[in-house]
Amino acid sequence: MQNTLLKSAAQAVATVAGAGYLRPAPGTWGSAVAVGLAILIHQIGGFAALATATVLVFFVGWWATKQVTRGAEDHDPSEVVIDEVAGQWIALLVTSYGAHRMSADLLDLYPGVIAGFIFFRLFDITKPNLVGWADRRGDALGVMLDDVIAGVYAAIATGILAVLFHVVL
Repeated sequence: MQNTLLKSAAQAVATVAGAGYLRPAPGTWGSAVAVGLAILIHQIGGFAALATATVLVFFVGWWATKQVTRGAEDHDPSEVVIDEVAGQWIALLVTSYGAHRMSADLLDLYPGVIAGFIFFRLFDITKPNLVGWADRRGDALGVMLDDVIAGVYAAIATGILAVLFHVVL
């Protein structure tokens, strides 16, 4: 009984309450859900809450992914989208921090939110250098790390765009 409950909880976490079953492009759906959740978390607790939630979702997601993929042939099934949540939230941290520093609503910085989403999906899909390395690990940590690294790349790209727009232009 306890093992079944644990497996069900892991499945719910790994699929982000079923968002991973949406088709087509479950990773994009997972990222879209992540953006909505990030906005909500930021609205409730600001940048600190989003940063804390990002760390928590990484570790809980790693656990859930390990449970769901244990003994499976596919180390990264498409319905597992908790990794997209972690990566997408990392991509949005730059914009969340900017809103925090300016005492602005996160939605006032919507171009940064959109850029973070687009850059994250681009890096997650194309898997450049370290993203691809993490993906090729073939384990639950690799599933999480490829999106974390894609999120870092997206955060950097979003930050560069913000500097170009606000400082250079």
